[in-house]
Amino acid sequence: MPLPDNEKVVALADALLKQFDGIFGVHPGFRPAHAKGLLLSGTFTPAADATFLTRAPHVKRESTPISLRFSNSSGIPTMPDNNPQANPRGMAVRFHLAERVHTDIVSHATDGFPTRTGEEFLEFLQAAAASEGSKESPTPIQKFVASHPKALAFVQKPKPSPSSFARETYFGVTAMEFINAGGERKFGRYRIMPEAGNDHLSDDAASGKDPEFLFDEIKSRVAVGPVSFRLLVQVAESSDVVDDATEHWPEDRRLVELGRLVLDGISEDNPAQQQHIIFDPIPRVDGIEASPDPLLELRAAVYLLSGRRRRAAE
Repeated sequence: MPLPDNEKVVALADALLKQFDGIFGVHPGFRPAHAKGLLLSGTFTPAADATFLTRAPHVKRESTPISLRFSNSSGIPTMPDNNPQANPRGMAVRFHLAERVHTDIVSHATDGFPTRTGEEFLEFLQAAAASEGSKESPTPIQKFVASHPKALAFVQKPKPSPSSFARETYFGVTAMEFINAGGERKFGRYRIMPEAGNDHLSDDAASGKDPEFLFDEIKSRVAVGPVSFRLLVQVAESSDVVDDATEHWPEDRRLVELGRLVLDGISEDNPAQQQHIIFDPIPRVDGIEASPDPLLELRAAVYLLSGRRRRAAE
């Protein structure tokens, strides 16, 4: 996973990391966002229709081992699970294709993103930080969202706490380009749906939960039996915008099932593994390519820079 050649992208990634540090504080060995997490192990089994969309190696095999990380949203490792700021929850998946060969999915529990570009996202974070304790009216963040309606829609979108990590749907932020064996190309976005069904808590119910309720619950759940998700791709039509994470596609777009993610245990040496693993939002595998979304290269740079910093703290 190399750093991008574009120096401006790397500089922007570094600025975003420093902004996260300013908001959440510096916590050596932890991610600057989605700091609190848990790594699980399991298996991906492809669906029969998967090859319609992609020739990627993991859809042509009987099964592929996976590592999957659930997380809270904040950059604070001790963030209580019952804090509203822990939403939206995150899910990252690694498909282990061979020794040191993998492809990843990074997703979160809200469909979409507040800004189209990294520069706008940095402005969004700066405005949020400047609004903490601000006596201005309107505050900097209120000014920002007033001039960025899609950011306002993202902020206002309900983000309820799930009753379990296993009862939440997770969305890929950016589109990918899927290529099948015939060379046919289609853009799509990942959607990972729980086989147990969605279940969310009211604000009052969530606030009354234990600070570790989600992580305790998923540990107990997987100890009793496998936890399963359907891995889907919402396929874009030719009229859909594929390079803007703030753009939602109509719900009538076709959903193609790539397969099932089945979790069967907690990964050993969890803290050390979480500190070491660097998920990559760019697929880097035959049959799935990055879309032209400008967030992808930037996110890859942020993840790599933060991962190197995290590993240095080992």
